[in-house]
Amino acid sequence: MNDLAEWSPTEYTRHGAVEIAYDRFERGGGTPLLLMTGLALSRTWWPDGLCRAFANEGFDVVRYDQRDSGESTRFGQATRRGRWAALLGTDHVPYTSEDVVDDAAAVLDAVGWERAVVFGHSLGGIVAQRFALRHPRRALAVVSCDAPPSDAAGFRALRYLRLGLLARLAAQSFPDGHDGDVAASLAVARKMASPVNPCDEEEARARIERGLGSGPRDVSGLGRQLHARWRGPRLRELDAPALVLHGEDDPLIRTSAARDTARAIRGARRTILSGVGHDLPTVAWKTLAEQTRQLVEGADVGRVSA
Repeated sequence: MNDLAEWSPTEYTRHGAVEIAYDRFERGGGTPLLLMTGLALSRTWWPDGLCRAFANEGFDVVRYDQRDSGESTRFGQATRRGRWAALLGTDHVPYTSEDVVDDAAAVLDAVGWERAVVFGHSLGGIVAQRFALRHPRRALAVVSCDAPPSDAAGFRALRYLRLGLLARLAAQSFPDGHDGDVAASLAVARKMASPVNPCDEEEARARIERGLGSGPRDVSGLGRQLHARWRGPRLRELDAPALVLHGEDDPLIRTSAARDTARAIRGARRTILSGVGHDLPTVAWKTLAEQTRQLVEGADVGRVSA
């Protein structure tokens, strides 16, 4: 079920010259929860059913497009050059990871939230970690899903990646135009799923069509997001309730990433999700929502009520 009526109309806020698009799950109320998307993806890639599960657990859900994705400000025309070039990061990046993190703070300001639980998937998990490091008073709790530790930047992150999958994705070719863009995005969605719980192609196609302008083929935006430089605190300085989640069958990022992230954060919980890849399948929605709620409930009273 994909019910667009459950989302507010798209709104925009500004961080300097950058315009950030966001929307809100219409039920509202409850504990603030800010969702942070993965690499070069639109906010519409968050499954509606997962957001509904969060709302059922008492969360007030807001999702936004990071800069260089979705309906937020882009820093160049979309290009389709090879993914390996994006990984190598040969282009100049006109912003820092601090700028990316501060975009999230601008969304909180626009919504009127002093604090929120930040839940990030893939690259969004790194952004969530860094948000809590840069804005510790604004992070009620942190959930990092299918992400490497934020200290592992640049080539240091390669040890967590399964390069074989990246090579196979880079070798695929698709025609230009709408149909080719949909096919390319669906190919990524299929590859990211666990063989135990394969991609729901109908549900994936609906999300792809809604966010097609920022699909995985925008390699230039992908490269800039991936290589924005971070000069902030180390992960061991993170002082917020933290949950580290990782798909057991993640074909892109090794589960050692979850181990090292949880090890670096004092008191962090870690859960390996059986039958889950580098995606957010239906079978995981209830677990993701419940464990996020448990994280907040388990936080000390002073931290939650401040």
